[in-house]
Amino acid sequence: MSLAAADTEAAAPLPAADQAQVLAAVERLRDLPGALLPILHAIQDALGHVPAAAVPIVAQGLNLSRADVHGVISFYHHFRSAPPGRHVLQLCRAEACQAMGARALERRLRERLRIGFHETTADGTVTLEPVYCLGNCACAPSAVLDGEVRGRLVADALDQWLDGCGVAR
Repeated sequence: MSLAAADTEAAAPLPAADQAQVLAAVERLRDLPGALLPILHAIQDALGHVPAAAVPIVAQGLNLSRADVHGVISFYHHFRSAPPGRHVLQLCRAEACQAMGARALERRLRERLRIGFHETTADGTVTLEPVYCLGNCACAPSAVLDGEVRGRLVADALDQWLDGCGVAR
């Protein structure tokens, strides 16, 4: 059976363009040692998340069980199984950031956005994710918004950063 014909009955079918991107990632990366992680990263980079319907395609392409693939997706916090909001905000939860005020920033974000970690605002504007070290400890507390890292954050600066993205107060 070809990868394109992999059984996806347990999940909503992928649109043809998304399926083509999943297949391309599997074909391009399958021969790498430890190919599963690079393939999952490629899929998430292309689609914004790893859809459930991609799991059987990846599993078949690597001769793994669906449980193996799903286990990796669910183990690593980086992988999303649902599309993110238009903006993705990752707040560092590591010890240095916690010690320098990340908990207060988390409270501010929860109040302003009315969501918790791993959630997206009702209007689809922002997804809030925890991250467990950005390697920016000397500038704690730190966060990443749409790939841009900022350190020494305080609540007002965080609000201004979100204002700049058009996030409602």
